[in-house]
Amino acid sequence: MFRWELPAGLGPPPVPADNPMSAAKVELGRRLFYDTRLSGNGAFACSSCHRQEFGFSDAKNIPLGSTGEAHTRNSMALANVGYLEALNWGDPVTSSLEAQSLIPMFGEHPVELGLKGLEGDLLQRLQSEPVYQQLFPKAFPGADNPWTVPNVTRALAAFQRTFLSLDAPYDRYRRGQSQAISAAAKRGELLFFSPRTRCVQCHNGALFTLAGGPPLEGPPGTLPPPPAAPTSEAFFNTGLYNVNGTGAYPPRNGGLFETSGLAEDMGRMKVPSLRNIALSFPYMHDGSISTLDEVVDHYARGGRLITTGPNAGDGQLNPFKSVLVRGFPITPDESADLVAFLRTLTDSSFITSRRLANPWR
Repeated sequence: MFRWELPAGLGPPPVPADNPMSAAKVELGRRLFYDTRLSGNGAFACSSCHRQEFGFSDAKNIPLGSTGEAHTRNSMALANVGYLEALNWGDPVTSSLEAQSLIPMFGEHPVELGLKGLEGDLLQRLQSEPVYQQLFPKAFPGADNPWTVPNVTRALAAFQRTFLSLDAPYDRYRRGQSQAISAAAKRGELLFFSPRTRCVQCHNGALFTLAGGPPLEGPPGTLPPPPAAPTSEAFFNTGLYNVNGTGAYPPRNGGLFETSGLAEDMGRMKVPSLRNIALSFPYMHDGSISTLDEVVDHYARGGRLITTGPNAGDGQLNPFKSVLVRGFPITPDESADLVAFLRTLTDSSFITSRRLANPWR
């Protein structure tokens, strides 16, 4: 039986029947997550784009893969990823961490870890490491051959399910520690849940996303009831672009449109969790907004205005924009309060936890 470290009253993330948790499997996954042998050229690891100090994002607008190829999407933060039902910016299909691991390892559009066609080389590299010679059999006892690519993805998924970040100052405030957050953050909390800003319609529950997760716990009556979201889907067009007034997004950045081909899916991207949002800058799917203050400005305006360049257009007028992104009045002081609240979602124990850190150091 694996021992979870969870706040009182919160259940663990769902675990597939064919990949039960164990301490040995989690440790194997931790080693693999930080191991550059999981790239074609031996120079990159999962942790190259998902760094603990940034909430397992990477503080870059656009990451580069192991071959130097620039990606079109910002590296997703991984806090509480085991609870999520949608895992990628523009992919509603991949819903398991085991399947997700295959994309950076073997995907070609773009190349991330660059292992396509090198499956045999990968397993040979891993088998040559003495630590793995002990951990693979322990993680998969009874297996005729524990050295398989599916077992690599199972171990990675098991480790990522331990990325639990639920002890931020705001969590302590909800548990009754009235001084855990500032007066400004308390004012920002009321704004966040208010019918004026409607932030909670998309950033909902304990993980502040519609992509999954448990409900937000806390003393009843401490907040006004959140307005009901008109959709349970986790992908929205926020008016970030409106190229030449056509509703288009930049090439290779059309969100769900890239797979569905439906005009109404143009620009629909996953609603990210706001956990540790102060650490996972820059913002939006392409890292094109630098600060939380600018994010608030974007939503307050109801879409971004780009006046020059190839992406010029007024996102406020994007015909495919979600009806939830309508803009709202807000003063500079209120905007500062809202950002102060968002900063209370930073969990310092998550980014310093030794059990999540690089074990090779």
